[in-house]
Amino acid sequence: MDNSPINTLQQLMTITMEECGELTQRCSKIMRKYKEIEEINEEQLAKLLEEAGDVLCMLELMVEHGLFTNKDLGSRVNEKREKLKQWSTLINE
Repeated sequence: MDNSPINTLQQLMTITMEECGELTQRCSKIMRKYKEIEEINEEQLAKLLEEAGDVLCMLELMVEHGLFTNKDLGSRVNEKREKLKQWSTLINE
């Protein structure tokens, strides 16, 4: 698509925002309908996977375009996991 009216950075940011918004919306819909992970039906899990995969794709594209590296992302993931150990029940280590 050589005739895009926006540049590479704008495309990366815009599409990533859109995909994050769609993942946010899917999470909200699941929260309104289910109380436990085990209750979520296969159709809803497939839709959640689709949105999560789209966000992951955009993060990979950000790496490919040099905004940060996979090592940078890994470091940030580790930092967040440490915070979650303290402030949530999601990580039981």
